[in-house]
Amino acid sequence: QVQLVESGGGLVQAGGSLRLSCVVSGRKFSSFPMAWFRQAPGKEREFVAAISWDDSNTYYADSVKGRFTIPRDNAKNTVYLQLNSLKTEDPAVYYCAARVGTSSGQYYSLVWYNLWGQGTQVTVSS
Repeated sequence: QVQLVESGGGLVQAGGSLRLSCVVSGRKFSSFPMAWFRQAPGKEREFVAAISWDDSNTYYADSVKGRFTIPRDNAKNTVYLQLNSLKTEDPAVYYCAARVGTSSGQYYSLVWYNLWGQGTQVTVSS
């Protein structure tokens, strides 16, 4: 059974940085496209960033482009989300997601991903 476990959330001042981690267990991590989504209170879950299975392509929401990055370490079965220059509009629960099984890449689509972690809270103080 594949499991995704996020960690690294917390409270940070505006302008600060955090690094979120998502460890994948149970199957061959290196074959999965991975992504991060976030959900703020009262809002729908939204795409943040994604990375192809072979690390050849990354994708970012316009709101985080230039501030966030999504590296992966296949040797550690881990995908990260590096959050820099955090803003007061970034607080949310951040979710890690994986696409298991072959399919054309729909990296920005929430419904394309079929495995999800439990989420980790990011809070930004002004």
